[in-house]
Amino acid sequence: MTQLHAYFGYRDAPAALRWLKEAFGFETTMNFPDEHGGVMHAELRLDDAVVIVFSDRDGYQRPPRRGDTGGFGVYLTLADEAAVDALYARAVAAGAVTVWEPAGTEWGNYRFRVLDPEGYEWSFGIHRPGEPV
Repeated sequence: MTQLHAYFGYRDAPAALRWLKEAFGFETTMNFPDEHGGVMHAELRLDDAVVIVFSDRDGYQRPPRRGDTGGFGVYLTLADEAAVDALYARAVAAGAVTVWEPAGTEWGNYRFRVLDPEGYEWSFGIHRPGEPV
């Protein structure tokens, strides 16, 4: 079985762990601190979605935005439009920057996209990539 997991280097990884819980409901399931008060390796789960977080000690560059998006991010599928709307409200209340408010698309998705405090793009919608339409 093949699984896909995203990983993110945060300049303030401990703050990112707290924010990802507050904004999206991720639960930290594993957290190995580093010797500088950061995170060597952490794993976060939201239902069946898992992301990996670590402290960015090398100053990685984020993709530059072109128009309203950098064209690079992570997408998570939610159960229905009500779940999309509720999570969007939660994320904005936690300080997420809106890229796209919840809305329908030409291909039948209902989704939103926000930026987290360090500029990563997070999209949530009802479309299930890889499944026939």
